[in-house]
Amino acid sequence: MYPRSKHAIAALLSACLVTSQRVIDLSLSDWTVSDPGNNVSVPGHLPSQAHLDLYANHIIPDPYFDLGDFALRWVAESNWTYTSTAISGLGSNASSTWLLFNGLDTFTSIEMCGQHAASTNNHFRQYSLDVSDIFRSCSGNPKLSLNFGSAPNIANTIAAEPDQESPAFAPAGPWQPAYIVQLGTSEIFVRNSIVDVYRQGQLNNLPPDQSQPWVVNASLDYFGDLPPGALLSYVLMDASNNTVSSGTLDSTNITDATVTGTTTIPDGTVQLWWPNGLGPQNLYYITLKLTSASNSSIATVTKRIGFRTIVLNEGVITQEQLSRGIAPGNNWHFEINGHEFYAKGSNFIPPDAFWPRVTENKMTQLFDSVVAGNQNMLRVWASGAYSPDFLYDLADEMASLALWAGGNELENLELLIVNRTAPEEFDRYQAEYEKLFLDTLLPVVFGNSKSISYTPSSTSNGYLELNFSLPIPIVERYYNLTPGSVYGETDFYNYDPTVFFNVSAYPIGRFSNEFGYHSMPSLQSWRQQVSESELRFNSSVITLRNHHYPPGGVNTSNYYNSSLGMGEMTRAAEYWYPVPSKTDPIANFSAWCHTTQIFQADAYSSEIQFYRRGSGFFNRQLGSLYWQLEDIWVAPTWAGIEYDGRWKVLHYAAKDIYQPIIISPFYNQSTGALEVYVTSDLWTSATGVANFSWYDWSGNRLKISTSSSTIFEVGAINTTLVLSANTFDILNSTGYNYSNVLMRAEVTAEGRLPNTNETRTFRHENWYHAAALSHAALVDPGLTLSHSNTTNNFTVTATTGVAAWVWLDYPAGAVLNFDSNGFWLLPNETRQISYTVKNDTTRGRWIDGVCVSSLWDNTQPGGGCKSITGTGTGSGRAPMQTASTADGRSGSISVALLFAVLATVSLLGF
Repeated sequence: MYPRSKHAIAALLSACLVTSQRVIDLSLSDWTVSDPGNNVSVPGHLPSQAHLDLYANHIIPDPYFDLGDFALRWVAESNWTYTSTAISGLGSNASSTWLLFNGLDTFTSIEMCGQHAASTNNHFRQYSLDVSDIFRSCSGNPKLSLNFGSAPNIANTIAAEPDQESPAFAPAGPWQPAYIVQLGTSEIFVRNSIVDVYRQGQLNNLPPDQSQPWVVNASLDYFGDLPPGALLSYVLMDASNNTVSSGTLDSTNITDATVTGTTTIPDGTVQLWWPNGLGPQNLYYITLKLTSASNSSIATVTKRIGFRTIVLNEGVITQEQLSRGIAPGNNWHFEINGHEFYAKGSNFIPPDAFWPRVTENKMTQLFDSVVAGNQNMLRVWASGAYSPDFLYDLADEMASLALWAGGNELENLELLIVNRTAPEEFDRYQAEYEKLFLDTLLPVVFGNSKSISYTPSSTSNGYLELNFSLPIPIVERYYNLTPGSVYGETDFYNYDPTVFFNVSAYPIGRFSNEFGYHSMPSLQSWRQQVSESELRFNSSVITLRNHHYPPGGVNTSNYYNSSLGMGEMTRAAEYWYPVPSKTDPIANFSAWCHTTQIFQADAYSSEIQFYRRGSGFFNRQLGSLYWQLEDIWVAPTWAGIEYDGRWKVLHYAAKDIYQPIIISPFYNQSTGALEVYVTSDLWTSATGVANFSWYDWSGNRLKISTSSSTIFEVGAINTTLVLSANTFDILNSTGYNYSNVLMRAEVTAEGRLPNTNETRTFRHENWYHAAALSHAALVDPGLTLSHSNTTNNFTVTATTGVAAWVWLDYPAGAVLNFDSNGFWLLPNETRQISYTVKNDTTRGRWIDGVCVSSLWDNTQPGGGCKSITGTGTGSGRAPMQTASTADGRSGSISVALLFAVLATVSLLGF
């Protein structure tokens, strides 16, 4: 399904077919933004927001710098007026004149030629306004005035305080494009279009019959004067411009604002679209042409679509599943084109507090990182805005929206809190919840699309009943649970760091939609938004930029809540790792930031491995989406990618553990039980060998009585046990000190990626350490680093000991990712590392600043990251813009993700 367009670009292109139609892009006009109350009047832009224009004119500093979200509250509490100069290029004989605003934030009074045209109060919707009468009364070229009231002042009941995810600026302004459109008689302007693709007979939330033909349901939203007898036709073309199908749409329905019609495409006529890693991303172009009864062209819209079905299956566990050892209850997993698959991904949040700064280039860079990280699904946390169309288009995703969730954490958190704290109010709250998210939103989704699944809340235990003979087909399960059965999706947040790496602490469900722990960003990122004098772990600015937990107001002396989150990161680092105590304060700050990232990556990796192993366990767990993908600003957060695109340790660790076949050790400290599993998310069986070798930290082989290798076969989307031992038997009896014992587990397997016939080799390695690394007998691994101008690769070698969490760091001025990072090395082991450059303002000189370190460096008061040694270090080299990826390929990446979109409790409309 295509999201309904909030941009008029495609329609603007089609409008050129009609010579009398005029479309004025208001971004080309000159604007002034002003607030007489603060005696401010400066040049403005459209689209924009007041903070951005004030910053551009040096009225305020960068809103993101230091404590801008606290210090700049006066901007949010002021009223801002955007005023255009006289707008030229309009005709005096137009049949109608319209204003089209794709986004106004938020409480707006619109004037044209000094006359009131409309008021708005919804940040999320598009507004098309007929201003024909006002325009005719204008004296000369019209001027526009957009008066934005202070959202906090107008609606002080709306939460405008800083929250866990982002700063609270409450921006105001015309945040999306806007146009003036003039039409002649019998002319229209297509302001939105949608194409829903599904199988014949398909119903929402139910797996369809994959042998049925495709239904293409097209809808155009328009304004203007559509002549009677209009026809809607289509042409479907493949990527090579070959016509696949064409004709007139059937069941055409025309109203004064919409035109809809359908057609069917026989099964087998088109190639299927698949997500990243599961097959090719076959895309088609459909041109919708609206013609008059005399066959003259009225409007034409071209869209890109993919043919696929994506369904959230919450159905009852079948007898066939029970026979395979799957626990009773209900499913909760996604199926693509009739195939269940393992969803690997993260949660996407708004990438900036100011959406006009979210560019196509920034999103391209981000999605390249998603694909490089082996992810195939993003859960879109929509708080703040519905994502723009270009974001979905960049992801090759316009045909691949997976799920609409009405709200976030309402059933598993908010209703539970009500029941615990005010049980006498529970029935009322539950009724209000159902009124909005079942009685209101569900019919909207089901009425507009057959291809999209819907759930009223994420997280939940799923539905109790799905019955399309009922007025509201979904009856929620809530906590009507049967002992021994498994239901729904889980999330997991526990800020006691001691519970991590203990799999008994992780929740058991069918799918994990969010989990995480916060960490600090890198020194390079901190320096972009924080004063040098504040670069200390618990400085006032850094503490108050930690919105876990929310400070509860804009009082900059209220450190208590933020200090709790800082303490959680500190305790995690101290409990699990040697913590730095470097003599240089900046180096010490940087090392502490990095150590919090290691814990975050280590913890997420542990949890993802547990969930992936569940694909072969009784709960048949089929999804892991961690919180969160990227940062909205520079602050302590749960993100794996920093604000400018730099990867944290987490994103590298997730890339590693999201490979198709992995090997994973699981250890029960209480019982001494050590088990190693091979897990595969391939759709066919894979065979191979798992190898196990034991070492001390100096790299000496240890004689420990476990199998050294196991030949295995692992089933489709399954797991298999390849080693079972007990450390009480194999370590205690031999007298080994747990602090000096390591096991390296390696897997080599043969298998086929989904929708391919080629057998390929998959490799993965993992490490088990018998004691927490905070107690490990670390030795200097003697790391060396070099760079080749011939291969453009870096080479890292450990020379004297085992290197844990080897980290290649690079200086500010560039954004890139290495093909691997945060890995382990044995002595005399070398790794070649390639890289992909996303952005470079250093003309390639960043290479000279690359250095390498490992966890052992935390134990040293000085020193730290080791620079490049030897020849060919890149001094004076030519600009480096791109480099090969690990398999020698370079160039563009087809993203091909699936989106599960959350409309949080504050987002009420579609």
